[in-house]
Amino acid sequence: MCGIVGFTGKQKALGVILDGLARLEYRGYDSAGCAILQNGRLKVSKVAGKLATLRKAVHGAPFSGTTGIGHTRWATHGRPTKHNAHPHTCCERRIAVVQNGIIENHVALRDQLIREGHTFKSDTDTEVIVHLIEAAYKGDLTAAVRAAVKKLEGSYAIAAVSADEPGKIVGLRIDNPLVIGVGDGGNYFASDVPAILPYTRKIIYLDNREIATITDTDIHVLGTNGKRAKKDVVRIQWDIESAAKSGYPHFMLKEIYEQPAAIKHTLAGRVSKSKDTFIFPGLGISMAQLKRIDRVVFISCGTAWHAGLVGKYAMEELAGLPTDVVMSSEFRYGDPVLTDRTLVIAVSQSGETIDTLMGIKEAKARGARVLSICNVVGSSITRESDAVLYTHAGPEIGVASTKAYTTQLTAIFMLAIALGRLRAVLKPTRAKQLVAQLRQIPARLEAVVKNDKAIQRCAKAYSDVRNFLYIGRRYNFPTAYEGALKLKEISYIHAEGYGAGEMKHGPIALVDGTFPAVAIAVQGRVYEKMISNIQEIKARSGTIIAIATEGDTQIRDHADTIIYVPKTEEIFSAILTVVPLQLLAYHIAVIRGCDVDQPRNLAKSVTVE
Repeated sequence: MCGIVGFTGKQKALGVILDGLARLEYRGYDSAGCAILQNGRLKVSKVAGKLATLRKAVHGAPFSGTTGIGHTRWATHGRPTKHNAHPHTCCERRIAVVQNGIIENHVALRDQLIREGHTFKSDTDTEVIVHLIEAAYKGDLTAAVRAAVKKLEGSYAIAAVSADEPGKIVGLRIDNPLVIGVGDGGNYFASDVPAILPYTRKIIYLDNREIATITDTDIHVLGTNGKRAKKDVVRIQWDIESAAKSGYPHFMLKEIYEQPAAIKHTLAGRVSKSKDTFIFPGLGISMAQLKRIDRVVFISCGTAWHAGLVGKYAMEELAGLPTDVVMSSEFRYGDPVLTDRTLVIAVSQSGETIDTLMGIKEAKARGARVLSICNVVGSSITRESDAVLYTHAGPEIGVASTKAYTTQLTAIFMLAIALGRLRAVLKPTRAKQLVAQLRQIPARLEAVVKNDKAIQRCAKAYSDVRNFLYIGRRYNFPTAYEGALKLKEISYIHAEGYGAGEMKHGPIALVDGTFPAVAIAVQGRVYEKMISNIQEIKARSGTIIAIATEGDTQIRDHADTIIYVPKTEEIFSAILTVVPLQLLAYHIAVIRGCDVDQPRNLAKSVTVE
């Protein structure tokens, strides 16, 4: 989950690298480092801690080289210490490597390299790479990298430089992201596009197992066959402001407030002329193929798994399709029963979640069709999928997912409606009602975020609480999971999400006056059931914070604090109800002095198993 930046060009490399790493720090912030080619040698600086510590370490130092690589780390092998920080260098300190990912056979390789006389200075799996390159190096860094990776097992991306080949950087990706930025005064490597947006919008997406060599004037990509690959240059439409805070104190708050606009982007251009279904130009799978589907399986992780749980209800209600939801990390370690009529839907914001990527490969090996719901164009998951439904949410920098989640839900609802119409489960009149209601969600979300002051008051009242309970039913049973996750992620408060009907099967034993319950109790099919579950908690001296529908007066008799959301179809309430829970978690975390955008022990894109 680390971040890589490389630059070779006409200007000093250090500033470019530090600037790029600052935009990748959401991928990891345990340690940071850089290696600059300068006067025929490598000048390396690395530190434990965040990027600010590295900036202090290099401040005023004579870094004049115009080629270099940098790294910000999320630790997997070895503690976050200076000697484990990247870049790692070979025995002679002539070659340096940065890596994102995991080398699975590093122990055996390390033992072999030590027997061959190599000296290791870190506890990381990455260091075996630089020694393998050193062993293979005969004056051609690209050839040495190609030789080294033949011995590696795992999923990773790397960038390497050699003091003997100034002005050159070699990069490679295997199931982990790495893009090339095409500039006028130089060229770039990066783990993600925002790192290099201030310098270029022209991007080359590397395919899996491709090796690229860049200089200040040339980009040379080798395909898996060892021959030069012709690559398209994609122009990114985001501007740098899209990846900046725009005056908000945190990226997370900015991204919460961006959700109405993000959902508009997800819907844009996808409503049919008849307004009773959705269309997906460029989906990658035909309507005839979709019509053959007789079962759906969602695979995803974390917040995206919660989106899949909502998707199960939507697919079964609207499309009449039996649907399962499986955590990606468990999917391929079971024995999933799939056929060519199974649609596996992979949900991921980054498109680089390694467990989901491996799940896609397993699904395809078993004959299923795979459709991914993803935010990042050209990412690994989208490349492996048969079809892609992009959410178009724009960059999400905060580690805790917000607008990615609500746009994933939007995309799932659109797909469920389209499949319902395709399978004649949904009548045109009902489908038209649903399409109209979904199109109104952005305006209704505007009303939710305008109610932020009331949510802030609630956060202030409960910021000292040590334990929370979140409960919901049907479409908002996953919302309870997601609300609890948000609070845990950024405020470090213990929180549990439950289906409200499960309370009496054990969890209600925890209820007392110090354990508030957040009850998602919007009007719909299960409203009266939710009221009964709330009463069970109140009868045991529990405190209730209710998320309720505007105009609901009955809830006042049962809740201690009420946060209202606009009325909508029950199915779409899952979008409206999660936003107050995002804001509640955010404000509690701020009051408690937590690092909202970079919560401890977490990283944005989980690219290791």
